[in-house]
Amino acid sequence: MGFEAENIRDWLGKKVVDPSGSKIGDLEAVYYDTATDEPTFVTVTTGMFSGKRLVFVPLHGARVHPDHVKVTVDKDLAKDAPSIDTDGELPASDEPAIFEHYGIPAAPGTGRRLARR
Repeated sequence: MGFEAENIRDWLGKKVVDPSGSKIGDLEAVYYDTATDEPTFVTVTTGMFSGKRLVFVPLHGARVHPDHVKVTVDKDLAKDAPSIDTDGELPASDEPAIFEHYGIPAAPGTGRRLARR
């Protein structure tokens, strides 16, 4: 993917938009693939007030702009993605559903694939 890891912290809080420019939400955290150490997903804050949640959005093909991050998935697909509470943790058993939702092949093997940094 070629993202500069030290710049990823600068993305936190930026808005995340889909290919048409529709806002999905605000970038909350970056998750790395534990097998490759590459940034693979971000969590994006969606919803209003008490209905806020974090959805997982893949970074493959994402582009960083001065005021937003543009991802390659549509807003509706992202909003239907597996999510966690804003103060929640992702159980390892829920990880395959995230990959499956976006049609991303999960790597063989068991164990945790995504780590938040």
